[in-house]
Amino acid sequence: MPSPTPVTASPTQLFQYRARVTAVYDGDTCTADIDLGLGIWVRGEKLRLHRINAPELRGADEMKGKAARDHLKTLIEGKEVLLQTIKDRREKYGRYLAEVWLEKPDAAPLNVNDALVAAGHAQYHDY
Repeated sequence: MPSPTPVTASPTQLFQYRARVTAVYDGDTCTADIDLGLGIWVRGEKLRLHRINAPELRGADEMKGKAARDHLKTLIEGKEVLLQTIKDRREKYGRYLAEVWLEKPDAAPLNVNDALVAAGHAQYHDY
């Protein structure tokens, strides 16, 4: 009997998930319930939006931080999204780094990370 053909997948295919955003903490942090497939869910996972930095909710940038948080809430809170985790690497606070995509009817998916920068609520940041 011949060996089965191995399944090959690119790294970007290996870490993509459907999720529901349950809460938005600030302009670059949210909590989601993640569908891992086969009826397996991870609930309450904290996510840090990859490649961007939004103003903090305290200090000199408090008003900008609240505006960034509120904008992110309108985009994704309570909605189904697609997540792409970055090599399952966690950042210093234990959150997964993620690209967040919002599917729109009759349009290309919206990259939420880039949308926050385009709206002036975050800046690109290389960690």
